[in-house]
Amino acid sequence: MVSSSQGHSVYLAIMSLHLAVLPRATRGVSVLLRCCHLEPALAVTVFTTALAAAAGRGMAGSAAVAAAVLAGQLSVGWCNDAVDAQRDTAAGRRDKPAATGELSPRTVAVAAAAALVLCVPLSLLSGALAGAVHVGGMVAGGWAYNLGVKRTALSPLPYAVGFGSLPAFVTLGLPSQPWPAWWAVAAGALLGVGAHLVNVLPDIEDDLAAGVRGLPQRLDRAACRWLAPLVMLAAVGVLVAGPPGAVGMVGWVLAALAGAVAVAGTAVPSRARSRWPFRAAITVAGLAVALLLLRGSDMA
Repeated sequence: MVSSSQGHSVYLAIMSLHLAVLPRATRGVSVLLRCCHLEPALAVTVFTTALAAAAGRGMAGSAAVAAAVLAGQLSVGWCNDAVDAQRDTAAGRRDKPAATGELSPRTVAVAAAAALVLCVPLSLLSGALAGAVHVGGMVAGGWAYNLGVKRTALSPLPYAVGFGSLPAFVTLGLPSQPWPAWWAVAAGALLGVGAHLVNVLPDIEDDLAAGVRGLPQRLDRAACRWLAPLVMLAAVGVLVAGPPGAVGMVGWVLAALAGAVAVAGTAVPSRARSRWPFRAAITVAGLAVALLLLRGSDMA
């Protein structure tokens, strides 16, 4: 039999072990989250879930969309940092745990693979066709970009295909499985290309030094600063002109605000490696989604 004093000692030992392990585990999760590009991942998830709710996917369907999109975005973000670890180390990126040695690239790669595996059944909760569109468009496009397309003149293509496929993932999950309206796909694709341009903007010189010559790097910083807002303005224009019905005063205000943020985000010079241009693009995307929801237009 175990005496009360022995039991108390065992309890204290277990608690001591728990208190010692928990902070390390918590820190490990925190560091891993820093590798996943959490800000854009959450933004894409929130915006797509809002579209799903507005399209009539219901609470369960919208939750399924949110889970699938978040898993897919996490997998793409971790894949990016795992693939770029050596290049980020050479560039002196102190914001990248895989580059600073806080996490091994292998650990980040395992996290990317696990999130990818999880993303597949989560996507299929919306149906086989919708799931195939999400995994084959948004997620596969992101992985293809990370694994080599980013180094070519076709670098905007995965962003255009990926973001353009999100409305289809939403609508194809409805009972009637309708394809989305052309303007929803076009606006998503344009916003994706704009996001690509501003995402690359802070790192163009480092990319060129590492031999990464995607389309933005070939155009140079000055050209990207002006092309990015034009592409995002085109996306807003599609959402103004494409859906049926009147835009309304509030809609015009949202469109004007999105245009102002798009121009201010990139046309106005910012300091090196500033994340303001990318955050401006996220804001423009949020305003575009708000414009779409305000108009109450059916994407299908």
